[in-house]
Amino acid sequence: MKKLIIFIILSAFLFSTMEVALKLAGASFDTLQLTFLRFLIGGLILLPIAASERKSMKKTAKAPMPKKYWAFLPLLGFINVPVCMSMFQFGVSHSNASTVAVIFCCNPIFTMVFAHFMTKDDKLNKVKVASLALGFIGIIMMIRPWDIQAGNTVIGIAATIGAALIWGIYSVIGGKSVGHLGPFTQTAGSFLCGSAMVFVEVLILNKPILTGVLENLPVLLYASIAATGLGYLFYFYAIKLSDASTGSIVFFFKPVIAPIVAVIVLHEAITYNMFVGIALILAASYLLIFVNRKNTSEELPLQMD
Repeated sequence: MKKLIIFIILSAFLFSTMEVALKLAGASFDTLQLTFLRFLIGGLILLPIAASERKSMKKTAKAPMPKKYWAFLPLLGFINVPVCMSMFQFGVSHSNASTVAVIFCCNPIFTMVFAHFMTKDDKLNKVKVASLALGFIGIIMMIRPWDIQAGNTVIGIAATIGAALIWGIYSVIGGKSVGHLGPFTQTAGSFLCGSAMVFVEVLILNKPILTGVLENLPVLLYASIAATGLGYLFYFYAIKLSDASTGSIVFFFKPVIAPIVAVIVLHEAITYNMFVGIALILAASYLLIFVNRKNTSEELPLQMD
């Protein structure tokens, strides 16, 4: 139990510093360049753990894994890195880090919507609909469309919402293969496949590859190794020690921690609407993670010996 709590806290903190790290790095790197380097380094960090995971799964498997599941790696890599995370980085570059962090934390809510249409069992219910409504209102309060906060832009916020939506698709599709590939194999493999695709974009568009790396190495390494590689590592260790629902508690803490980090490091202002938006998104997360999980458990039929 202590290890689980430690992993959740570490993952929540590292994920909460991601937008600030990317904001700092984004001032010195091209968007595609930073996305390529971040997921290349993050994938390489997770690769040894993924190799160990595959060996362990092969030893305990009753039958060989169908080869079709390897095709999920480039698919997930494409959805996550060149599409989702490129939009996410664009959002960070054109909005306040605190706003991006809180809006992106709505991705579990978007995930449940896509799961309703893309899976047979994970359907919407009253609790999920209430969570969706609260989350939507929370996003509106964070955006404050009637008077957009200084530092935020319409295009940056739109990119962030788009990234959260696409992450929802990524999560649903990834859920179909993670049990066969393993969480670390799937994450490391998709990271490396996705970074390779972005590398092709970088070459075609003649974007910089290593320009500015040495001058900004500390922030690049933190964004790649700590916020991305170790953040995912601790997140999946928390899931391994519990389950996916418990691991999702990470996104319950991030809307609280991320704005504080942004205020301390970037001196961003927290306005009244952000407090309201954060409260609504936390309420939506609570309904989704805790109340819905409890109700689902109560509805399961009793198993007779």
